[in-house]
Amino acid sequence: MTVSPLAGHALPKENLVDVTHLLDAYYQQVPSAEVNEQRVSFGTSGHRGSSFKTSFNENHVLAITQAICDYRAQANINGPIFVGRDTHALSGPAQQSAIEVLVANGVTLMIAARDDFTPTPAISHAILSYNQGRSSALADGIVITPSHNPPDNGGFKYNPPNGGPADSDITNWIQNRANQLLSDPLRGIKRLAYNQARTSSLVCEHDYVQQYVQHLPRIIDLAAIASSGVRLGVDPLGGAGLNFWYAIAEQHRLDLTVVNPIIDPQFAFMSADWDGKIRMDPSSAYTMRPLLKLASQFDLACACDADHDRHGIVTASHGLLPPNHYLAVMVDYLFQSRPWRADVAVGKTLVSSAMIDKVAQRLGRPLLEVPVGFKWFAPGLFEGTLGFGGEESAGASFLCRDGSVWSTDKDGLIPCLLAAEMTGVSGQNPGERYQRLCDEFGARFETRIDAPANSQQKKALAALTPAKITSNTLAGAPITQVLSHAPGNQAAIGGIKVECAQGWFAARPSGTEDIYKIYAESFVDGDHLQRLVAEAQTLVNSAIAEV
Repeated sequence: MTVSPLAGHALPKENLVDVTHLLDAYYQQVPSAEVNEQRVSFGTSGHRGSSFKTSFNENHVLAITQAICDYRAQANINGPIFVGRDTHALSGPAQQSAIEVLVANGVTLMIAARDDFTPTPAISHAILSYNQGRSSALADGIVITPSHNPPDNGGFKYNPPNGGPADSDITNWIQNRANQLLSDPLRGIKRLAYNQARTSSLVCEHDYVQQYVQHLPRIIDLAAIASSGVRLGVDPLGGAGLNFWYAIAEQHRLDLTVVNPIIDPQFAFMSADWDGKIRMDPSSAYTMRPLLKLASQFDLACACDADHDRHGIVTASHGLLPPNHYLAVMVDYLFQSRPWRADVAVGKTLVSSAMIDKVAQRLGRPLLEVPVGFKWFAPGLFEGTLGFGGEESAGASFLCRDGSVWSTDKDGLIPCLLAAEMTGVSGQNPGERYQRLCDEFGARFETRIDAPANSQQKKALAALTPAKITSNTLAGAPITQVLSHAPGNQAAIGGIKVECAQGWFAARPSGTEDIYKIYAESFVDGDHLQRLVAEAQTLVNSAIAEV
């Protein structure tokens, strides 16, 4: 991974996105369903792209929204649809396009009061709250966001009535229908002019902030945080949760300071990520550099991405916690502090740390290991059989204190607040609690490497099979297991994972960007980790060199 000299620094003005041209391109560029890169494509988290690349434009949004309406009709989903958007420049016009189609199809929709931004977890929680006790006229949702992706990106996600990310059967249906509509110059799309649609009685306002903030004591011991006096610094990274943080601090009387209140579609205040691009990624030390400089002013500091479905935790004692470290800490704390049933399980993706396995084993909890994608956790969270679901990419959610469902999509706010709770209750911050786990189980050495890959290279990497692994050893130790399917549900992982007694590596293409990812974890030391990475890189180079 080649690190840009711009990484960790504010970008020069000439490197920032031209928002005017970006919005012009949204309306002017016309995608073709015959060009693969311009088709609707739902990855691990909805359809994403850039209007500059003709991969996220007005026609995409119109077609996807109509496809969702068609899906709702055949699935007999006829309650309201909760619609939220984040702070990316393309999210505003995309919401307008969606409203034009939803109203024309006779769908009742719930948009944010005061035209506020709405994070992903607030949509999931609103769907679940509405559907509680109902067996018909169920609600579902749309979240317009590319999550942590660069400022020139747009994104569009669909959440069915279980509140979580739609599974592959649903997204494939919507994707195929949307591409049919693109192929037929949008003739199958019902649409009203925005001014007419916006004033329709079908468009209702919903106070997402008030509902979410009022319900928070169900899942976090906010009284313990307030009484402990934990000083919490929060950087929303210019994202959709800004007003949620202000309301949380005010209503629950927390010593919480928003250190960066700026909303800017260029995200000019951000420091660049590893490749010199702006990403609102709270797990990146480059992105989080400004908050790291402020960490000593607080007992705990945290950040979320643009749609607040990812979290980043910073302590003065341990700096920015790698997501895997904090996932293990959350599991350890939650399952000892919540009175959940003994059969409630721990969920992790197969590229998350083996430390989680050790903690779950000590707790006597079942472990569900699934492919990357939060959709795999949604059913268990919904049914209450999964107490926690976490991804290496800093996405997580968990059950309410009484074991009921809170959200079935990733929630970046509650892990931040849980960090404050455990600090206030135990007197140890998450970094200190992770060190205790290392003392108990041994240290872990891990890395994730991102590198550019085009669509053909990503397909080749996703097609890797155990047969491609011809060696019997990994970094000098016998290979114990080669996986192309996840142990927890036997679903394809879209890549490969190779394990030995001393560590493992996994390689897979990103479902949201034109990059591939190598994950590795050593139970030995840093030198052993580098041997794991080198062998993984050799395998990946061989796979993508063939295309």
